[in-house]
Amino acid sequence: MALLKMAQTLRLTTSKKEEPIVEIGCNQSDGENTYFIKDNGAGFNMKYQNRLFGVFQRLHDNRDFEGVGIGLAIVHRIVTRHGGKVWAEGEVGQGATFYITLPHIQEI
Repeated sequence: MALLKMAQTLRLTTSKKEEPIVEIGCNQSDGENTYFIKDNGAGFNMKYQNRLFGVFQRLHDNRDFEGVGIGLAIVHRIVTRHGGKVWAEGEVGQGATFYITLPHIQEI
């Protein structure tokens, strides 16, 4: 669910690109999996990174991209409730990468 929400957000920000690119992947390390979704869309200014996952927080104007600013807040809530972390890196006009880290699930 969280990855789907993030992918929907990136779909919106790449919609104005002539050749949109979205990359999805996973890296495994001791005790955790890190999932990422990367695009070449609008990106964002890193000085506003702390606002990305707040409820009703938007870094782009409503005229540029639709939405009300709750999608990434939902992602943050889901991931933290499962013991994980979520963060993003971006550059205006160059795209963004969103990360989710979750602990490995131990089989019973």
